[in-house]
Amino acid sequence: MTEDPVDRIVQQWQRERPDLEPSPMGIFGRIYRIARLMGDRMEAVYGSYGIGRGEFDVLATLRRAGEPYTLSPGAMTATLMLTSGGMTGRLDRLERAGLIARSPDPDDRRALRVSLTSEGLRLIDEAVAAGLGPQHETLAVLSPERRELLAGLLRDVLGELERPRGGAAR
Repeated sequence: MTEDPVDRIVQQWQRERPDLEPSPMGIFGRIYRIARLMGDRMEAVYGSYGIGRGEFDVLATLRRAGEPYTLSPGAMTATLMLTSGGMTGRLDRLERAGLIARSPDPDDRRALRVSLTSEGLRLIDEAVAAGLGPQHETLAVLSPERRELLAGLLRDVLGELERPRGGAAR
């Protein structure tokens, strides 16, 4: 196993602060670096389709909803953990590009529905397939068994972070 820059950071902290146990820095430092580097790669892939990661997320949310690829803005806001203002900006850009359409909700005249257009469906299907390429390439260093193990370990950590806590916010 070769050393990486994160190992050196942890070693420096061990040297400078022997009273601390800095091993979590190795895990979270790598998670942060992986997320940043893969985020940059994904941004480049999606950029070739004329969209950013934020627009990709909206289109992908509609696509994953299944036919007729329609959701309320509120449902998408909750799924994507966005403010309503952030969602509105993304929807405006996507509508101008002809990738989504907004229409009145047939069940509630005060509400809207957001739907993929045929062009939006074509684009998201191409972009999601293209985005999987760099992800598969990156994970090729791991056997299928190790990928499954990693996914399970990360699921456990994420579950702990997302678990509701009692008392004051941290």
